Amino acid sequence: MEIQFENLNYQLQAVQAAVNLFIGQPNQQTEFLLQGQNDVRFVSNLDLKIDDEQLQQNLQIQQNSQKIDRTLLSEQGKHFTVEMETGTGKTYVYLRTIFELNRQYGWQKFVIVVPSVAIREGVLHTLKMTQSHFANLFDKPAVNPKFEYKSNQLSRLKTFATSNHIEILVINIDAFAKDSNVINTLNETGVAPISYIQQANPIVIIDEPQNMETDIRRNAIESLNPLFTLRYSATHKNAYNPIFSLNPVQAYQLGLVKQIEVDSVLAENDVNGAYLNLTEIKVAKQSWSAKIELLFNDKKAMKKKVVNIKPNQDLFELSQQNEMYRAGFILSGMDLDSQMVEFANGQQIFVGTDHSALKDDIQKMQIRRTIDEHLKKEQKLKPLGIKVLSLFFIDKVENYRNNGKFYQWFEQIYQELTKESAQGVHNGYFSQDKKGVAKDTNGTTQADYDTYALIMRDKETLLSLDNPLRFIFSHSALREGWDNPNVFQICTLNDTASEMKKRQEIGRGLRLPVNQQGERNYERNQNILTVIANESYDSFASKLQLEIEQDCGVQFDKSQIKKREDKKAVRYRKDFSQHPEFQAIWERIKQQTTYRVNFTQAELIKSAVENIQKMETVRATKIKHEKNRLNINNSGITGEYKSSNQADTSAQWAIPDLLAELQKKTGLTRLTLCQILQQSNRLHEVKNNPQRFIDLTAEKINETLQQIMADGVEYHRINGKTYEMTLFKDFEFYLNQYSFKVKDSSKTIYDDYIALDSQTEYRFAQHCESSDDVQFYFKLPERFKIPTPLGNYNPDWAVVFKGQNKIYFVAETKNTGKGIQAGIDRSKLRSTEDLKITYAEHNFAALKVDYPDLEYKAVDSVEELAASYKIS
Repeated sequence: MEIQFENLNYQLQAVQAAVNLFIGQPNQQTEFLLQGQNDVRFVSNLDLKIDDEQLQQNLQIQQNSQKIDRTLLSEQGKHFTVEMETGTGKTYVYLRTIFELNRQYGWQKFVIVVPSVAIREGVLHTLKMTQSHFANLFDKPAVNPKFEYKSNQLSRLKTFATSNHIEILVINIDAFAKDSNVINTLNETGVAPISYIQQANPIVIIDEPQNMETDIRRNAIESLNPLFTLRYSATHKNAYNPIFSLNPVQAYQLGLVKQIEVDSVLAENDVNGAYLNLTEIKVAKQSWSAKIELLFNDKKAMKKKVVNIKPNQDLFELSQQNEMYRAGFILSGMDLDSQMVEFANGQQIFVGTDHSALKDDIQKMQIRRTIDEHLKKEQKLKPLGIKVLSLFFIDKVENYRNNGKFYQWFEQIYQELTKESAQGVHNGYFSQDKKGVAKDTNGTTQADYDTYALIMRDKETLLSLDNPLRFIFSHSALREGWDNPNVFQICTLNDTASEMKKRQEIGRGLRLPVNQQGERNYERNQNILTVIANESYDSFASKLQLEIEQDCGVQFDKSQIKKREDKKAVRYRKDFSQHPEFQAIWERIKQQTTYRVNFTQAELIKSAVENIQKMETVRATKIKHEKNRLNINNSGITGEYKSSNQADTSAQWAIPDLLAELQKKTGLTRLTLCQILQQSNRLHEVKNNPQRFIDLTAEKINETLQQIMADGVEYHRINGKTYEMTLFKDFEFYLNQYSFKVKDSSKTIYDDYIALDSQTEYRFAQHCESSDDVQFYFKLPERFKIPTPLGNYNPDWAVVFKGQNKIYFVAETKNTGKGIQAGIDRSKLRSTEDLKITYAEHNFAALKVDYPDLEYKAVDSVEELAASYKIS
């Protein structure tokens, strides 16, 4: 197959951006220079004939057309930046720019500098693919077909410098960055081979320049004696004189890359067993420690938490006495080279390896989801002549080769879903040792180079429907420098959530797909890349958004970000404490209180049993997937829910001491807990998910305790103890859309703004100010706290209504969707919110004994409060 290249508008704009820089430069033949003892004829690029003033003017015009901030050549030199999102044809653009610069201005000598072998192989492959395309487009210019620099073929450099046609030299930065490189070593005539390049005065094109920002690499590029440099990347670290920008958000919105879905595969309620994940080993001069993620026995429920552990410390204690870590999880040693720590019980854990009983179940589900997505897309796209490819990233070759677990699982699941043999449909591209054995590598070895060359040669072959290979497994060979337009699924089969950068991960499949004629498909609803990830959608999306911001300088709409200029101080009226209405209501509510609770054990057991019997069924741990379509726009990255499902796991859990664990969370005696469990008839569910059973049961018992206390609570005034006026101190806050600007300060204690956090509060303040019924109002300070069994509670408002018989209200504002004057539906509130309101009712009822005109109400509006006042 031969991929068809088109005259895409945005690519032509990027090409023209570089050409327009040199408007005014004459189109002249290349200079011929005689130099050296043998009068070697060097053919070099003609120097710039336009002066810096004209070049600066051209740059300014180009930046204005792109709405890019202006830069100065005097500060950044003759370096020009083109930003193009991954998958939009960056390599094609700069190759076409070469031919266009030759046609417009006669320049012939070009050096393409790349940061890695993988990218070099990609550039060489694109040069080969585009030969006939550019020959037809530019009337068959003479081009040297040997593009690659090789240290054992130095004669290529002499040809580069002396030939009188287009010369394109592709060279890795590491081939000339050191003095010891062959190209920089003086020969017997006292001349270094790099001088041939220098004499040609080449135009230098830098691919992925963010990898070349060290002093050594910058100096190496300058040593090529470039006429000027053009820098191309999707992720520039420094954008020197930018001339064109196509960032990820623009590319996504314009449909120039595939749309993205994230299919998250996670364990649901994975809170059992001795889960461990070593995230870091820290070594100091005389000590060391490790960061380990474990299951932490929180007061409410078991949850994952990263703890710092030192030698001889016990995970049992650091996990808040999680019984799963009782047996010898005392840190005893480590191996920094292997990135491993060991415990007294002999267990070893390694960085990046998830020690979870459900890891295999998650990875099996990922493979199943990938195959399932692949087959569905094949049904839609195969009739259009579009072959679907799926790509698996793995971190251990042994998990696939030699009948590894991934290999076995894939074969089993593929046969189950298709009723066909998986022979020939999947294979791996892995680096090999000298004996031909696949091995784990870091992506920079000679073995990796051979793998890069292999996958590049197979790139077009993989697109053919005649080729049965559709599922590709790779270790490191495909992480950079390779992509394939027909990759529609990317699955990360790592031991932990993928550490690969998200843009790098999705970059292997962003390019628009092609059919059997090599023609691109532009149908957005068909061009969807699905990432099957072992992390949540929220985690994936937030990392991707952060990378786009950091790598590309994209500024999303930060409506939720606090800005320093929005910081304001709440200022009170100087005389507010003397206002008669303030004094009247403050006198009624300033009295501090305490409470006590009365209930019987039999009442507690009966209510707890009833509550547990209503508890949701404790089911076995599930592996769940959820697919979300990414929406990328100027406001950031959001998700659109598409589908979800779940499957059973094979895990079986040890059951801990139920009574001991429940006692920790509820504070009740073992005897009381035993009676509750026996009478609930729910004990048989503990085997499904022991820790989930403990957490839910403890939650229901604690809810029962709170409800019983709410029914039996009694509040009493504390003699001689009142809230002080120091509660009303100026404090700072950040302006938001709910901050209320006071217009009539005579009705309140504020001189400027009231700090609020919801539309309901904003409307309440607005109506208090405008209402003819309200004489005085203010927001109770945050430090005004009422004690409750659930912790301290801060009511919202103090309001005084006009009239001969004034009513003094303390109001709590809530919105449960019933509308103004319809009241709130307390059944829709969280149980803790509802209980705190109940406790507040008891508290103010105690104060009402001395002040009958004091009322406490939970309402959604001033109108509802006024209605209750007028009715009474």
